[in-house]
Amino acid sequence: MAMIRLFLNQPLASGERVALSRDQAHYLFGVMRLGAGAELLVFDGRTGEWRAQVAEAGKRDGLLICVEQTRPLQMPPDLWLLFAPIKKARTDFIVEKAAEMGAARILPVQTEYTNSERIRQDRLQTHAIEAAEQCGGTFVPEVDALTKLADILRNWPPDRRLMFCDEAEVGSGLVLNGDPGPWAIVIGPEGGFSDAERTRLKAMPQSVPVSLGPRILRADTAAVAALTLWQTLLGDW
Repeated sequence: MAMIRLFLNQPLASGERVALSRDQAHYLFGVMRLGAGAELLVFDGRTGEWRAQVAEAGKRDGLLICVEQTRPLQMPPDLWLLFAPIKKARTDFIVEKAAEMGAARILPVQTEYTNSERIRQDRLQTHAIEAAEQCGGTFVPEVDALTKLADILRNWPPDRRLMFCDEAEVGSGLVLNGDPGPWAIVIGPEGGFSDAERTRLKAMPQSVPVSLGPRILRADTAAVAALTLWQTLLGDW
């Protein structure tokens, strides 16, 4: 039976004693029924994965001891995902899949046609953590606060190429050349990019407009498709 994996937001080391929060204690001891002496895997997003042992198990708290490192930190490619938030469950899906598929940073953006004007950044970050716990990752991508796309593009890093997923590029094929150095993927909202946004994105020297096929994809499908294409051609798959 696979060991439980738990993210701990503090640096870990051999012999480190880690106090658990109430929610973590409830999950391990109330839900998963672990007791003193049980073992699990823990990771912190900085030092890799560790085998830990339950030293104290209570209803509202607990204590773990790190025993040994089981895996070093495995960093994902330097890839950002920019996407316009959509309905709650589908936005959650995008964040979860981005974490599973190796995005290093997740940036919700507000475009001219974005339906949602706010997000729960803390809740989306929790989804990214849970995805990393379940998929065996040792790194957790940061989920940024919702920011206007125009503001992000205004200060875009000159060395970071941008895979611009544009439904207007249907029939153009897919061309992604270059090394896997800094990249980003940008996915539009349900209504697509505005003409002004499309013009601005295509004018950027870092921009690489691509088609995701002859059919218009839902935003959550497009995110998975784009991440798959990039990872297959330039990533760590």
